[in-house]
Amino acid sequence: MKLKSGCFLQYLYLDEVYCLLSVRNAKALTDYFQLLDVHNKNALNNLQFYCFLHYVTDLKKQHIMLLFDLMDQNATGEIGFDEFYMLVCLLLAHENHLEKQFIYRHSGPAFRLLDVDDGHTIGPREFQAAGFLFNIKAEELEKIFKDFDISGD
Repeated sequence: MKLKSGCFLQYLYLDEVYCLLSVRNAKALTDYFQLLDVHNKNALNNLQFYCFLHYVTDLKKQHIMLLFDLMDQNATGEIGFDEFYMLVCLLLAHENHLEKQFIYRHSGPAFRLLDVDDGHTIGPREFQAAGFLFNIKAEELEKIFKDFDISGD
């Protein structure tokens, strides 16, 4: 997953320690979100979400729609600004090779993002399906999963 050259997100600064945007960048992102929100619902539907990610990343439709489903945790069919903010921070962390710091600093949201079936556990399929978000290869995923699967279930 890469950001396309010249897209708006490349001009945002992600703090390397906390993996958050500065106040100025967060304000710019808020304004950008309002431009994308053509229906004035303070949310993006799946088509708006797809068009946004298709424009700014090299993700394929399959991954974009999976990401929409992962981000839409309350199953409303929309992504609010909070989810959008987290998505942008994740994209910038990925772009700047800060995936580990992002997972460390935002372990709760990262876990909920990976927990596709909302079962409060992450199975091997869930872990592999969302591996593209954190730039983790299949072999690394298997090793990480074994390292963290303390109970063996």
